[in-house]
Amino acid sequence: MYSLLIAVIYLIFISLGLPDSLLGSGWPTMQISFGVPSSYAGYVSMSISFMTIISALVSPSMIRRFHTKWIVIVSILLTVLGLLGFSFSVSYLQLFLFVIPYGLGAGAIDSSVNHYVANNYSGAVMNFLHCFYGVGAVISPNIMALALSRAGWNEGYRWTAYIQMGILFVCIMSLPLWKKSESNAEKDEEPAAGIREALKVPGVKLTLVAFFAYCSGECTCFLWTSSYFAGVKEGLSDGMIASFGSLIFGGLMLGRLISGFVSDKVGDRALIRIGITLEIIGIVLVMLPISHYLPAAAGFVITGCGMGPVYPAIQHMAPVNFGKRYSAPVIGLQMASAYVGSTFMPMVFGILQARVGIWIMPFYLLIFAIMNMGFLESTYVVLNKARNA
Repeated sequence: MYSLLIAVIYLIFISLGLPDSLLGSGWPTMQISFGVPSSYAGYVSMSISFMTIISALVSPSMIRRFHTKWIVIVSILLTVLGLLGFSFSVSYLQLFLFVIPYGLGAGAIDSSVNHYVANNYSGAVMNFLHCFYGVGAVISPNIMALALSRAGWNEGYRWTAYIQMGILFVCIMSLPLWKKSESNAEKDEEPAAGIREALKVPGVKLTLVAFFAYCSGECTCFLWTSSYFAGVKEGLSDGMIASFGSLIFGGLMLGRLISGFVSDKVGDRALIRIGITLEIIGIVLVMLPISHYLPAAAGFVITGCGMGPVYPAIQHMAPVNFGKRYSAPVIGLQMASAYVGSTFMPMVFGILQARVGIWIMPFYLLIFAIMNMGFLESTYVVLNKARNA
């Protein structure tokens, strides 16, 4: 029963990753279809992320009232509606109607399942969980590439929605697996704290800025990697450009897979330090003034590999750093802060690249990698002082 439940949870995170990389991989073709500038992708991405901020902020109260399984089922259903809505959209403005279920569903899954795993499983399970997010995020750009070569970008969203429907069916069939955990796994001895109370805990605000920086860089890669190759490298087909959207996700998946095997021995803090260092190496490789696409492609994979352990490790540390009483609101706040970065910074980059040129992308990413490292190290200092006080 335990193994089957873990398998279902991993499948849920595949479903979380599937919608996230479609916009970036399909946008170079979508913008032509809609007749809008390249930078307009940022407004769609911002709107999706805004919805996830809302769902992340209300997630602590949802977690207190509902079991994780019901949050997951409703959330996947919402993402199916969002994907189908995108697939039937015939104008740019229509997309904004369907960003509502698209974003609300993703944020609720992310917060509730991360809270559940952080409180009940090891760091290895958390890293493997986010590795499976990468599996979903790697699959969908290739679905989009196949759709572009055989049908159109609309089919890329539609085919992904069909896969989500299959995952939703599995989740519904798995409801009995959660019964054992209902009585103990999600019922803490202490009542969960509220968001305002959690914000007063030493170190929490610093982790929120770190999460903002991390997701600013990550989601800029999600949205603009394909466009970077389209703008900087010559002679690439539409399908090949779309497939490059999977590079960062492939790196994330690899980084989290490796971290899953070593996290319990290395520890969360060391994994984060190693990861951000590797991320910076990958960004520098993308910066190299080489006309061929292979060094930049390798650089994005390495960047993703370095990013891999950062997100799951920060969330897995929440109960240890701040206590189980605060873990649900802290994780909800972290998700909200992350989505603020996801909402605004890819859009800011879209405006910046329209004025300066998309070649500036690796320099933009480097700023957030340094911010992420700096604020996390500051968090550790504050936590150590609080414990020794």
